[in-house]
Amino acid sequence: MLVLACAACGDASSTAPKPASDRPSATPENGEIVIAPDSPQLGQIRVATIETADAPADEVVAPARVGIDPGRLSKVLLPVPGRIEVVMARLGDQVARGQPVVSVESPDADAAAGTYRQAEATERQATAALAKAEADRQRARELRERGAVAEKDLLAAENDRAQAQGALEAARAARELARRKLELLGLQPAAFRQSVLVRAPIGGRVLEVSVAPGEYRSDTSAALMTVADLSHVWVSADVPEPAIGGIRVGDGVGITLVAIPGQTFSGRVARLADVVDPQTRTVRVQVDLPNPDGRLRPDMFGSMRHDGPRQRLPVLPVAAMVQQYGHTVVFVEHGAGRFQRRRVVPGTRMGDRVAVVDGVSAGGRVVVDGAILLKDR
Repeated sequence: MLVLACAACGDASSTAPKPASDRPSATPENGEIVIAPDSPQLGQIRVATIETADAPADEVVAPARVGIDPGRLSKVLLPVPGRIEVVMARLGDQVARGQPVVSVESPDADAAAGTYRQAEATERQATAALAKAEADRQRARELRERGAVAEKDLLAAENDRAQAQGALEAARAARELARRKLELLGLQPAAFRQSVLVRAPIGGRVLEVSVAPGEYRSDTSAALMTVADLSHVWVSADVPEPAIGGIRVGDGVGITLVAIPGQTFSGRVARLADVVDPQTRTVRVQVDLPNPDGRLRPDMFGSMRHDGPRQRLPVLPVAAMVQQYGHTVVFVEHGAGRFQRRRVVPGTRMGDRVAVVDGVSAGGRVVVDGAILLKDR
């Protein structure tokens, strides 16, 4: 019996509950989580004072796509119909403004040179006719002063002189128009059978070539090439209707791209669409983005981030926040080993820190490392 009694005492001591100091417990009255001072978990929890920083209270994030600035895109067109002799630029080439890209043989080139020569001849004739009319008028005036001719003869001579002057002005205008056409075609007035050189209207990269040597082109509205200046690109983002009110033309934004991870590009809002898309309830935002090294290519996808007005807000490390039941929570220290779960409204993330819009105040102390240990307590 003595042996059985000792065995029973031994079993009772082995099944007794462990001291409360080995595990955290929640106090029902105030929802605190209490960890005993001698608990190993307490050594894994690090607490820090809440600091403040100038941070945006809110942030708009929208999907974005890189595109071409319409003001930096140009089509290369034929100035006159003709046969394509040489295509001097290939797909992907970088061309300068005014650089020849296509050579064309056209009968209109000879016609332009001939028209200029005819205009020069007409001007010379008109100049000679004016000189004769001026001399006739002067002679009629002298004769009229001596009474040798009637008044109507003097008037007729003056009328002839005025008509000759008008004819000369018209001839000069026609010559100037013919000369201007030669300049536009890049031709010399003294030669025939000249080739017309089609030049790049802007500097940039050749994105499309739709012509080949030997073709005869009569449609001067059809593009031969497409040239785009990609030193600046437009990034289009579709911003949800409720968030568009905080975005203004000229605001700075950050652009991140899938093709270039880990880097944020800075641009400025260049244009806001005047209408809301009725299907998606979004507003198109166009961002002007510098692209000096050509890394940004049309149709790249990414995101646009727009920060709201900055204000002084509490900031916490990302590790201090945990997700629980669809909410973001932190653990506020109330004393040694005493913590309380607190819902917060996170704001904009800044590197490894997050601004807090509501839920905590500066100067308080929260768990910044080891919060996961308190999550399910």
